Amino acid sequence: MAPKRHARRAVTRNLVKRLAREAFGRRELALAGGLWLVRLRQPLSRADFVSARSQALAGALHAELDALIGPLAAPPATASTTPHGRPAAPRARPARGPA
Repeated sequence: MAPKRHARRAVTRNLVKRLAREAFGRRELALAGGLWLVRLRQPLSRADFVSARSQALAGALHAELDALIGPLAAPPATASTTPHGRPAAPRARPARGPA
């Protein structure tokens, strides 16, 4: 979400949303399934970012999104761990009786 009060120009709001979609798309396989919401909490200064096409704005947004989404993208779970990285509980083996 990019509210108008934080990004006055529509082109800037669209850039924020597009870069967020791209950042999630790059990590799609590593993220848990579900709905994710990214919200712009602080205004983007027009003095610092004169244009929505500026490399400074795109670079700042890329860095912020990578720092935000990076820790959420966990490495794939192995057989010995659960999806949360904890050791898996040992599985009970079925008893084998005479056949």
